[in-house]
Amino acid sequence: MNLAEKVAQMVVVRASGHLFDNQILYPDWEAPTKKLKYWVEDLGIGGVIFVGGSAVDLATHIQQLQSWAKTPLLLAADIEEGVGQRFAGATWFPPPMAIAAVAKTNLTKAQEYAEVMGSITAQEALAIGLNWILAPVVDVNNNPDNPVINIRAFGETPEIVGQLATAFIRGAQKYPLLTTAKHFPGHGDTAVDSHFELPVLPHSESRLVEVELPPFVEAIAAGVDSVMSAHLLIPAWDIELPATLSHQILTGQLRQRLGFERLVVTDALVMGAIANRYGLAEAAVLAVDAGADILLMPLDAEVTIKAVCDAVSEGRISESRIDESWQRILQAKTKVYPTWQPGGENQFQETLTFGPKFDLSEKLAQPLAEKAVDEILQDSLKLRGYLSPPIDDKYLRNLVVVQDILNNDFLGNHTPAIAIPKKFGYQPQIIDSNSEIPNSQDPDRLTLLQLFIRGNPFGKLSRLTQASQDLLKKLLRNTELQGLIIYGSQYTLEQFLPEIPSEIPYIFCYGQMPKAQTIALEYFFRDYQPPVSKLSYPIDKKQFFL
Repeated sequence: MNLAEKVAQMVVVRASGHLFDNQILYPDWEAPTKKLKYWVEDLGIGGVIFVGGSAVDLATHIQQLQSWAKTPLLLAADIEEGVGQRFAGATWFPPPMAIAAVAKTNLTKAQEYAEVMGSITAQEALAIGLNWILAPVVDVNNNPDNPVINIRAFGETPEIVGQLATAFIRGAQKYPLLTTAKHFPGHGDTAVDSHFELPVLPHSESRLVEVELPPFVEAIAAGVDSVMSAHLLIPAWDIELPATLSHQILTGQLRQRLGFERLVVTDALVMGAIANRYGLAEAAVLAVDAGADILLMPLDAEVTIKAVCDAVSEGRISESRIDESWQRILQAKTKVYPTWQPGGENQFQETLTFGPKFDLSEKLAQPLAEKAVDEILQDSLKLRGYLSPPIDDKYLRNLVVVQDILNNDFLGNHTPAIAIPKKFGYQPQIIDSNSEIPNSQDPDRLTLLQLFIRGNPFGKLSRLTQASQDLLKKLLRNTELQGLIIYGSQYTLEQFLPEIPSEIPYIFCYGQMPKAQTIALEYFFRDYQPPVSKLSYPIDKKQFFL
């Protein structure tokens, strides 16, 4: 390969998981088909990261992309909660913090859950054509106000995070794909979302060694295939450049100190912490110079490749630095394409066919996977009581609060959070977390309050907004609140509990997906007639778990 071709292999762009251009949801970040084909076929980029679409859509889309590629592609997704988190039809697990909750009382069972989660995620990823899992998160989320990591983490202590993350890696390693420990050296103790701004981790080196680094050390020892950098400023190690762009951190700490020899991948270069400060071209050059092998999600592949090639021509980066990355990429690709040999492009193309090669319904969301999801959700529930049917005729309201009413994939008229209460006369009202509810005109109203609140990238929210807190107080003041269900972050529950009288029942569930809604609501409505359905698991708490 010439220089430009080797640099192109270092670039992984974002694409929609949907098949058609008119389905693209994020046009600023996701290239249309014509441009994507040019990047893959003519420039020879190294890979693609996907978001959105169904599992079937993505499987077909991947076949199309591979047919354009001269060198087989790395095909990645942020599937920290299973393939179904991003691609409809596959298994969607609860967030990793649910398994951490189990670990507090039964570490062995939690490790088993994490390993099963890794194994099923890997199986389903391969079934639809993915070969790079951008998980597990090994950040230690010890800051309740963290808006971006939060319950994506495997816990709040380095010991638990390390043990559960390595269990996930063990499960995934049974299959020929790549895993990723992220976000180095640790994004857990921040209250700023790096998708918008540059967080600062002000801790001393001794504190970093004690808290942030141990899970990465364990993940590396477990054989994790790649490490993703964090867009963080860490003055103890580099007072000028964030970790993603810092030679002192990526090379000095990760490569030399921790001895990591496999792929180093940047976090997305479109994120505000990097893009707003350095721009596309300079960020790419600094990241490569720092020691990154993969430039993830630059806005423009062509600009990125040219910028790095120009830096080599100008002497800012040596060509041997590029060769080092190309050798690591080659090693990774031969792992996920075991029959492929460099230079054997024709042989690779001959193995491709358009569309899935088998019925995905036999590969995704199988009974054992669904059973594992059920058990994790049930095992991590926190609850007090259940709804008592109202004695008198009252207006029943199902008040559902979400973080973004226009952007969620777990709620609709057909989903349990709306459908189950409606069977019992609860009329739905859906608002976002910043909305205010006018004073009730009906003194005989009872309200079931369901909150969907969790930390998410671009969410800007870790706990309740002031509007949500005011809403709760208003419901309590008017004696309207009949029961409360919180889906998502345990920090929301902790924030709420001091306000909730002991006679008001509540349920907390880490998951927000329809299965989580069903488990919570069928428990809450268990004394109502007619029953919602026959439960597929015992409701007696003593028999709740296997």
